[in-house]
Amino acid sequence: MAKHRRVRPTKVHYVSAALTASVFAAGLGVAPAHADNGIDATDVTALKALSPKLDLGIAAAAASGAKAAAPVEGSPGKAAPAMPSVTKVLSLAKQQIGVKENSSGGGTKFQDWYSKSKRAAETVARDGGNRTAYLNAAWCAMFVSWVGEQTGGRTTIGWDAYTPTYANWFKANKRWGTTAKPGSVVFFSWNGSKSLSSIQHVGFVEKDNGDGTITTVEGNTGNGKVEQRVRPKSQVVGYGYPSYGK
Repeated sequence: MAKHRRVRPTKVHYVSAALTASVFAAGLGVAPAHADNGIDATDVTALKALSPKLDLGIAAAAASGAKAAAPVEGSPGKAAPAMPSVTKVLSLAKQQIGVKENSSGGGTKFQDWYSKSKRAAETVARDGGNRTAYLNAAWCAMFVSWVGEQTGGRTTIGWDAYTPTYANWFKANKRWGTTAKPGSVVFFSWNGSKSLSSIQHVGFVEKDNGDGTITTVEGNTGNGKVEQRVRPKSQVVGYGYPSYGK
């Protein structure tokens, strides 16, 4: 990954002849961008050029609301498991600061976990391809999903690797808004668009700085690392609100 604001070739290392274009559709999650700026982002337009099937998949994902992104688990009559606190989630996220991808854009535990997850199996079964493609795919959403899984909050934090689908899941479940809150899942579009289809990147809000910026913890940012960042609110599309415990 290029450093913030540095121009470099588009990151498309997860595209290969062995991977069918439909894998990039909605649920699989090789999202537009997932980089940390609009210059070196792998945008929707570039990915659409690979195959008409991709365009259809992206449209289908937006229309569906992605309600299956974080299925609620458990049996009728059983109490729902306690959700993690904001403190627990942000603490684990910040413990990952410095974790870095390899020279091929892979090698993180977040990509490895996601490639083996039930969610990856579901999207590959639906869209075709091979879930090993996740091992070198953009991983900002996988990082957020991994933190949710490890803290026991997957059913409220969600899990997906495609950022517009992820945001649509929050919106479909009426947990979407425009106020920055600690622990909220923040979705970015570098050109300032407020359309969910324009989303390029995702992370956790640590705090609202009260000066038009927020402090965040993000994966696949900067030089392909987990980092703490300060972002202008003008780049925020919206926030997903997990239902945290005490």
